[in-house]
Amino acid sequence: MGSKKPDLIDVEVGQRIRIQRLAAGLSQSELAERIGVTFQQVQKYEKGMNRVGAGRLTHIARVLNVPVGSFFDGREEIEQVELQGFDSPLEAMAQPYAYRLLRAYANISDPDLREIIVDFVERTANQRFLAPPGPERPPSGRH
Repeated sequence: MGSKKPDLIDVEVGQRIRIQRLAAGLSQSELAERIGVTFQQVQKYEKGMNRVGAGRLTHIARVLNVPVGSFFDGREEIEQVELQGFDSPLEAMAQPYAYRLLRAYANISDPDLREIIVDFVERTANQRFLAPPGPERPPSGRH
């Protein structure tokens, strides 16, 4: 008996819970305590492994101070992105450090600097790192 793949909508709702939790500055443990579940259960919700019931989702929305609908808003646009063969933009936001990066980026007021940063990140993300492992690498200057 194989494991069942999570429903895409459950995964998306979970990603939105994670994003809203991070925006609220709460840990998984803090959210779990406030909604009356274990932090492991919050992890399962955020990964889409466990479906969040309507009552629990309403409670989560209250704790995070967001409308329940925010966990579903923009579904049509995301379906269009999926049809084009791209990953969900929410999947990117749910990655470690993504929210911190976006928050820091939002605090930059200079549009030219913003463009430089985006260009740098895109070039870095597309660069192939073929440096050999071990002592043959040039020193980084950090210890």
